[in-house]
Amino acid sequence: MSGLIVQSALGVTLIGGSDCDSDDLALALRLAPDLVAADSGAMTALRLGRRPKAVIGDMDSLDTLTAAGLDRRTIHRIDEQDTTDFEKCLLRIGAPVILAVGFSGGRLDHELANLNILSRYPQKPCIVIGVADICFHCPPALGLDLAAGTRVSLFPMAPCTGRSTGLRWSIDGIGFAPGGRVGTSNAAEGGPVSLEMDAPGMLVMLPRDELAQAVRAVASAAARDG
Repeated sequence: MSGLIVQSALGVTLIGGSDCDSDDLALALRLAPDLVAADSGAMTALRLGRRPKAVIGDMDSLDTLTAAGLDRRTIHRIDEQDTTDFEKCLLRIGAPVILAVGFSGGRLDHELANLNILSRYPQKPCIVIGVADICFHCPPALGLDLAAGTRVSLFPMAPCTGRSTGLRWSIDGIGFAPGGRVGTSNAAEGGPVSLEMDAPGMLVMLPRDELAQAVRAVASAAARDG
């Protein structure tokens, strides 16, 4: 893996080129105040009145006018086409949590690729923020405290098994797999919820209102699993 370009002790908000409004960005920055842009995400950041501390990507989408208005030292061009800009950024950011805005709600192929990347780099504590949901890779052990009826959706990007407490439908003994059994639209019984996964590959989707709690849980798991 390439060396880190951005290291943050507070958390990084990563902005991409898909739809992102000022509310999305403000929400993420309250929890992860260091702003990094993935390629054309810099244009959105500047349009919303925010200046990223770094812009990372192959720069095939960043227009010359925007690039000219940025400090050249903040632009980090990665000249290879084997990874997406989202992947390039994740590999080069070190932070207790990364909140990704502008990576969902646009092209479906891009959105699917971004979810695939979440599963490929389970060591990266990244949460993708969508219009209605948030999504992150489930760490080996995850603890949440959710109101009764809160939706907890699980989607496997690789074959995996695990155990749960506090869910309406237990996942114990179930073999999950893409193209096979999935766990969407489960729900919390009310109170503590725990998930333990035997292997990487499971994505967790929660309502967007649970972002702050997810940040604490994901950052805590990353610090613990180190």
